[in-house]
Amino acid sequence: MTFPSHPAAWLTGFIPDLPTPFDEAGAVDLKAFEQLCERQIAAGVSALVVCDIAGEAPTLSPNEQENIVRTAVDVARGRVRVIAGAGSNATSHAIELTRRAEAVGADAVLSVVPYYNKPMQAGIEAHFQAIAGSTRLPIILHDIPSRTVRDLADDTLARLAESRQFAALRDSTGDVTRPERLSTMLPSQFRIMSGHDATALAFFAAGGDGCISMISNVTPDLCRAIFSSCRQGRLQAARYLQKRLEPLGACLSQHNPAALKYALSLLGLMDPTTRLPLVELDGPAKAAVARAITDIADEDLLGAAEA
Repeated sequence: MTFPSHPAAWLTGFIPDLPTPFDEAGAVDLKAFEQLCERQIAAGVSALVVCDIAGEAPTLSPNEQENIVRTAVDVARGRVRVIAGAGSNATSHAIELTRRAEAVGADAVLSVVPYYNKPMQAGIEAHFQAIAGSTRLPIILHDIPSRTVRDLADDTLARLAESRQFAALRDSTGDVTRPERLSTMLPSQFRIMSGHDATALAFFAAGGDGCISMISNVTPDLCRAIFSSCRQGRLQAARYLQKRLEPLGACLSQHNPAALKYALSLLGLMDPTTRLPLVELDGPAKAAVARAITDIADEDLLGAAEA
């Protein structure tokens, strides 16, 4: 298998983890999903993540996931990359989702540490190696111990990264020291992405390459400005912008992805419907999201509601 020198050089900046819109009957709303994709592409993102945490992947059937990935690929038309969530705690199921994503044109897959099973590091490594053996796509590993109860140890990550097929890490641990610590352990082309909006700026400052983000679904232009300011060494400006997003980020973190869906519904982009076991926000939580969006008072954000 041959990959270019930098198989995931496009993994940079804020990349949205897109929610899956449902209609009032609970079916996937592909028209609304297309609108979400187009909005992010217009904002200049390098890639879209679909069928992952924000996408309520555990509630989607394999056919629904395949249709969502295909739709994202069709909308993108090569303008941005499409990263398909293809994780599972059953290796065979993860392989099936990965193969389906590859068949409909995904550019990469995002594969999470197996959850609930609590595998040893040797099992985690074998799981990911089995997935790699089933596809030609680059694989982005996802370490999110708050959901999996098992972390992806640095040593395990370093062994996996010896293969160029393992192109990046989505680090959702909130450990802002990790990019610097991993810099001496990983190949230069390997990308280290934050998966934690609240600490993304500190992650960038420590050498992180970007963030696979929830909040950038709502404020893609502000997020782009934060990353650009950080890269230009304008940390005071980046901190100011980050602070504007803190109330909304707190809402999204507490009730993810129900709060994200409600925020996007306030912008007229989708219905806030979720699938069980998730439910929609209660009144006080909705009020908090609405206040947070009003407090941002960003012209581009408010303009999206009028478009």
